[in-house]
Amino acid sequence: MTGRVVLAGNVLADLVIEVPALPERGGDVLGTRTETTAGGGFNTLVAARRLGTEAVYAGLHGTGPHGDLVRAALAAEDIGTLLPARTDLDTGFTVALVDAGGERTFVTSFGAEATLAPADVAAIAARLRPGDLVQLSGYGLVLPGNGPLLCGLTGALPAGATLCLDPGPLVADIPESVLAPVLARTDWLSTNAREARLMTGHEDPRGAAAALVRLLAPGAGVLVRADKDGCWLAAPGRPPVHVPGFPVTAVDSNGAGDAHVGAFLALLGQGFDPLTAARGANAAAACAVTRRGPATAPGRTELAAFLAGDPLAERLSGTGNG
Repeated sequence: MTGRVVLAGNVLADLVIEVPALPERGGDVLGTRTETTAGGGFNTLVAARRLGTEAVYAGLHGTGPHGDLVRAALAAEDIGTLLPARTDLDTGFTVALVDAGGERTFVTSFGAEATLAPADVAAIAARLRPGDLVQLSGYGLVLPGNGPLLCGLTGALPAGATLCLDPGPLVADIPESVLAPVLARTDWLSTNAREARLMTGHEDPRGAAAALVRLLAPGAGVLVRADKDGCWLAAPGRPPVHVPGFPVTAVDSNGAGDAHVGAFLALLGQGFDPLTAARGANAAAACAVTRRGPATAPGRTELAAFLAGDPLAERLSGTGNG
């Protein structure tokens, strides 16, 4: 049995509005296209589930239009939930303004997912399994209420569970009292190049990966995602190595990092070694950017076709679903 990917983070609604340009302060602008989808950690769960790994959302979700949208999206991807719906709050949402150049500007209004209580964390801990791969995001750790509780959850993970941390763009705002204990328990740290620089001061992804390893406990590993250049992998006990990316024509980079994290954890949980899992994650992220939308991670069959001629393609085709 492969390990589950369990998101102990936030799934919320994304309201995406395309605009010619951002308005000046006090001004207005007419949107050209609007779409509301599930977002946040949803993309990571989708990437793992589509590769044949069981995926579970272990965060809060509310009652209302956004909560209903999130639950419907999770159900459509066959992703389970560990906690019941909150009846007094709706799920939160993010407004993403996308200008003509493709630049995204975000405003987030948190809802039920940001109101964890000790009883919620205890309920999550009681339902975790030794083989689970638990995904934690800096978006949860930065919240004044959720952060300390999620930090406590990492100390209560069952033996044999794997903890992966994606520190996110707000990593510099996470209190040290929360971040340090989480890093001490982290088995895999997956960052993009900017986040790695914020955490280490190193502009070079290779140097940042080496420095990040020193922030973790012995035996932990690091991935520094470098977009089209693939990633740098510091597997446990080994120096960082470059894992090349796959050349594609990018259409929409939104969700590529989430696709990378979800695919890496799924393949790792299915028994692939870290280097092979990282190559598969690079391929999944490359597939994802060739299509518009937030949750564009490939299925197993699609990823195998993308990797045609690569030994990994045969291994992907041999088991699981797509």
